[in-house]
Amino acid sequence: MLTIYYKNIKENTLRVLEEFKVGSWIHVESPSEAEIKEITTRYNLDEGILRDATDFYEVPRIEVEQTVTYIFTRYPISKNDRIFTAPLLIIVAEDFFMTITQRRFNLIDRFTAGEIDFFTTQKTKLFLQLFFQIYTSYNQFLSNISRDIRRTRVQVENINNKDIVQFIVFEEVLNDFLSALIPTRASLRNLLSGKFLKLYKDDEDLVEDLFLNKGQLIEMCTANLRTIVNIREAYSAIMTHDLNKVIKLLTALTIIFSVPTMVASLYGMNVILPFSQSPFAFVGVVIFIILISVALVGVFIKNKWL
Repeated sequence: MLTIYYKNIKENTLRVLEEFKVGSWIHVESPSEAEIKEITTRYNLDEGILRDATDFYEVPRIEVEQTVTYIFTRYPISKNDRIFTAPLLIIVAEDFFMTITQRRFNLIDRFTAGEIDFFTTQKTKLFLQLFFQIYTSYNQFLSNISRDIRRTRVQVENINNKDIVQFIVFEEVLNDFLSALIPTRASLRNLLSGKFLKLYKDDEDLVEDLFLNKGQLIEMCTANLRTIVNIREAYSAIMTHDLNKVIKLLTALTIIFSVPTMVASLYGMNVILPFSQSPFAFVGVVIFIILISVALVGVFIKNKWL
């Protein structure tokens, strides 16, 4: 699906055009084969690069073909209680600004709803504003993940299997974020040099801020991963300690009960045994068993085995 937006500094409202106009923002979602060929021909773009935008596993990078700059990045989305990143291709040409994504790009709603003051004719600034919204989206997801991790860390002794599964999911999400943010930071560093886009003084400051923000996001991901590892190690240590206590208790009880069992077994044999004819034999055996059991319990308690 292809949509053409237009807004210049003299207009207060964003317009959706039927035909292309110089200075437009062309947004393409889930393009078909026919649409890719049509876009390639109409706007004189590289078909191979456009096809890369439909690859779900495409990594962030920058490419320049003639006067057109292709910027690949990834943005976070949530679907069916799953958080993952999807590729986004941003094309900055002399006459237009274009975005191509394989999935629904929810961040564009903030632009079309009038929440952000932008002009499609200011391509570099629009690119930076779009990047800032992507950064904000990452920050929101990371803040939610950090809050859930901190809540679980406080109750580390009561972690259950559901929490462990949630930690595994968080690790997958954070690693996915890192695989997107680290190359993106390198791309921003190249943009800051001014080799790929013409930057004005205000633009350079915004790129610098974005570069620093990306660094903060990477640090947040790394810190959360470190916290998850620490919680998992603490939980493993607690479980190992509890398991050792149970095994030690069961071993002690086994020894305590095995000795009286042996005595009772011996006096249960159908042979002539000492005091077997005495009417007090049963009482004597019971008293003997009790004494042995008490002695063993005392030894185990003294050695802190119980």
